[in-house]
Amino acid sequence: MPKHIVSLVPSLTELLFDLGLEENIVGITKFCVHPYHFKATKKIIGGTKKVHVEKIRLLQPDIIIANKEENTPEIVAALSEICPVWVTNIITLEDNYKMISDFGELFNKRTEAQKWVDKIQFAQQDFQRFIKDRPSYKVAYFIWANPYMVAGGNTFINEMLRVNKFENIYENNPNCPGRYPEVEIKKIRLQGDPDLVLLSSEPFPFTDEHAFEVGRFTHHAKTVFVDGALFSWYGSRLVKAFAYFKKLREKLA
Repeated sequence: MPKHIVSLVPSLTELLFDLGLEENIVGITKFCVHPYHFKATKKIIGGTKKVHVEKIRLLQPDIIIANKEENTPEIVAALSEICPVWVTNIITLEDNYKMISDFGELFNKRTEAQKWVDKIQFAQQDFQRFIKDRPSYKVAYFIWANPYMVAGGNTFINEMLRVNKFENIYENNPNCPGRYPEVEIKKIRLQGDPDLVLLSSEPFPFTDEHAFEVGRFTHHAKTVFVDGALFSWYGSRLVKAFAYFKKLREKLA
């Protein structure tokens, strides 16, 4: 079992902690904000897109946890010379359950992993009962401004939208292809005329000015600020996400 872990993925740093691996985590990124005390007790090795390879080498890790979307192939290649790099790729809830179980096997935390899988599945099933008779909405989920960018298809965010009965107007949209396409907000009505515009709290800090600017080009859409971590973080945070989605639905009602 690996004894010294470097995590390059904020949501997976939280998951590793929740699996009881705090003592084994030696390095994290500056974006690993949960649990809060880690920034004082763990070595910061850079960001998710720029890491200090030498700082990581000095930590003598047995394994580095990365993610296909968060970390670049160049980073993975450079760090593979230090030790094995475990690259996750989470698009669906099933991917998330499998990853938690895989971590249980890898780090000899099978019981803890199964507890988290059970907890998340219970929260998911509870939410599915809650949402069953609620209306669906057409939505656009914005992640960036200057230029404006949205979540498209084949992303974990899109999976979370689907769970919420939010129909993503940019999922597999031929006019705006890609997983996180740049979009022209003045064409938003042509692209699908959403009922809701969701402005994520991360990675970009949207303001009321952005809400007003996007709103000018919609027909009737309501603009809602949403917690980006609860739509985009996989791992153990999903338990909190389903509770948050209930509150969001009640607010919309």
